[in-house]
Amino acid sequence: MTRTRIPMRLIVAFIAIAFVISGCATSDFGGFAGDQNERRAEALSDEGHHADAASAYIGLASEASGTERDRLTLLAIEQWLFAGDGKRARNALSQVPTPAGGELLWLWSADAAALSLWEGRPDRALSLLEPLSGQPLPANHRARVEALRADAWFQKGEPLRAVDLYIQRENWLDDQRAIDASRERLWAGLKLADTKALNDAAGIAFDPIARGWLSLAALANSTGQQGIGWGNGVIRWQENYIDHPAIGVLSDLSLPEDSLLNYPRQIALLLPLSGNSAAAGNAIKNGFLGSYFSAVGGAESQQEVRIYDVNTADGVTGAYSRAVLEGAEFVVGPLLRRSVAELASEPLLPVPVLSLNYVSSDILPPPGFYQFALAPEDEAASAAERAIGAEGSRAVALVPANDWGRRVLSSFATEFEGLGGTLLEYRSYETNSQDFAFEIEDLMGLSQSVQRYQRLRANIGGPLQFDPRRREDIDFVFLAADAKAGRLIKSQLKFHYSGDLPVYATSFIYSMDGRSDSDLNDVMFADAPWVVSPPAWIADYPSMYAEYWPAEKRLTRLHAMGYDAYHLVGELFSSREGGMDEIYGATGRLFLTADGRVHRRLAWARFERGQPVPLPDDDEFQNIFDEFGTEATYEEPVELQEAPRTN
Repeated sequence: MTRTRIPMRLIVAFIAIAFVISGCATSDFGGFAGDQNERRAEALSDEGHHADAASAYIGLASEASGTERDRLTLLAIEQWLFAGDGKRARNALSQVPTPAGGELLWLWSADAAALSLWEGRPDRALSLLEPLSGQPLPANHRARVEALRADAWFQKGEPLRAVDLYIQRENWLDDQRAIDASRERLWAGLKLADTKALNDAAGIAFDPIARGWLSLAALANSTGQQGIGWGNGVIRWQENYIDHPAIGVLSDLSLPEDSLLNYPRQIALLLPLSGNSAAAGNAIKNGFLGSYFSAVGGAESQQEVRIYDVNTADGVTGAYSRAVLEGAEFVVGPLLRRSVAELASEPLLPVPVLSLNYVSSDILPPPGFYQFALAPEDEAASAAERAIGAEGSRAVALVPANDWGRRVLSSFATEFEGLGGTLLEYRSYETNSQDFAFEIEDLMGLSQSVQRYQRLRANIGGPLQFDPRRREDIDFVFLAADAKAGRLIKSQLKFHYSGDLPVYATSFIYSMDGRSDSDLNDVMFADAPWVVSPPAWIADYPSMYAEYWPAEKRLTRLHAMGYDAYHLVGELFSSREGGMDEIYGATGRLFLTADGRVHRRLAWARFERGQPVPLPDDDEFQNIFDEFGTEATYEEPVELQEAPRTN
């Protein structure tokens, strides 16, 4: 079997999940008498205050000596690992010599192995744990060793071995609560495993229990546990694995008897497939159909997608009428803003619509008219939300002097100030400029610094040593720019004594134009997960689309939009009487507001060595625990008013 290593950010996520699910086991490593202070540390651990428990244990260790000091230090290390503080755990472990044997060795080996897993070194962890696997350990120690061994095999990309160990581990657990927690930990590991590795493992698994776990996880990871593919797949899985222990994991899942009843039997796709906008329309179509074929599975004979070109003589309203006449139960599109406005102006639409752009605020769409767009306003709001939590509450902004820049600035400022932040200043720049010194100096207060120097020099009557100083009350910069302007502005910020300030931007700064983005190093930007951090169920899609449609590489966000549009149809069609649950999509986490607009919560990346590197979601752990060109002039971001930007 091909081994697939889990990315480091998922390693950290999994270890954190595993520790939380397994809970603290300090009281299980008995054999040593504990005083009142140690019982207090145990109570803190039981209550989930792991950092406080670690402090309590290490405090006790500082007053002890010999093996007692080592024991208490090892208990503190365990708590630091539970708290996610790998640095303190590593430093403390380096102070504890390898015990000769007994329970101290078991505890030391388990802590060292857990730390190795935290650092993404599963082979090191196994070298520590395998010698213990043949020893007659007490049940509580055996349970921990087997869980860590299984976690190591997950990291090595061999889920079958991990599942087998978790199944065997249940023999060492003495109550149903512990068994349920072990299965939750197993499921957490499976959800982070590679889909192909899961499918391969399921194909060779002899034990039906193991095969059931692996096949269910492959289904979950390939669908993101949402949409018709997930619903139909779970129904088929339940038919094949009656009384499987994984059914407990699905106990809270509510599925209809026939999930197709909550999905339209015929969908119409209204897109510009000819004329100047054909490239954009085809990119959406390819994304939509890719999502459709991956989701329907065995249900394709009961569903149909019909595609209509809106750039014909009948126009968008004619295409809509023809689609309804031919049996469409849901319409997706149109894409261009003028077409969306035309259809939204109809007084009555008998079949619900998911448009792929927003209408202006002066148009009141009819009932059943939903709107989904790759709106830069969502990205600006996302920047405000992320930056105020990570950097501080005082910002300045640089935006282009055009309508797009004003809209993005308005969205950023509204969200930022609504969260308690203060936009200290903003400056607009001309999009065809090469030199942004005036705007930067003015924004950063450098011009005032120069004026103060000139006044002082005039008063003294001679030269002075002088380095301009920017204003000190700025926490970060919000930058709205394309890649061409962004590269220049970032370099000039550094030249003007402001290179140390964090910079947040929208996806427009990442053009995927083949040029190096090293001038953008350290800039953080919001983008579709499909582009910067695709989740497991679509991880292979961007590269597949790039291979089959290389001419659409710079339209890949539209692939993601088409992919999400298919899944939104099911959510909106089945919840026409109410709202829509937030779903994890290729363009972001999607949610519906009362005005019928679908908005996005974006993924984040930072340029490092000229390449975008994914950043962890601010609430990633909490969510898991709860379960174009550089030449010529500036071009506005594609909102598909008419022809898209393709060069």
